[in-house]
Amino acid sequence: MAESKKDENVVVIDSSAEFEGSLKFKQTLCIQGKFSGTIDAEGSLIVDQGAVVEADTISVESLYVYGTVAGEIHALDQVDMHAGAEVKGDISAARLRIADGVLYEGNCNMTAVNEEIEIFSRPIEEIKAELH
Repeated sequence: MAESKKDENVVVIDSSAEFEGSLKFKQTLCIQGKFSGTIDAEGSLIVDQGAVVEADTISVESLYVYGTVAGEIHALDQVDMHAGAEVKGDISAARLRIADGVLYEGNCNMTAVNEEIEIFSRPIEEIKAELH
């Protein structure tokens, strides 16, 4: 699971579970099994390694992908694809990170970030620290 999310209360759909329908949640959800349907949430979604999510649409705060995702993705903040992830579908997000070893097929639309960041007036070390 995403290291940055370990400290939060995370609801887990176990690897033995297969779920179909509509998901709505407000905190962080980690899918380790299989899901198909629609996701419309205020919280973040983690698609763990080995998990498969096939959705018409996925609307979340942030999406962290370690497994397989297919569908149209809308993230208010970020989409973070980790090594070994497979993502097929169009993405709309403020921030996008694609690690080496990711299979991504689709189009991406970068949306406005809520905070204005002036990179030219900040020390390079500060910017690098935010990227890690």
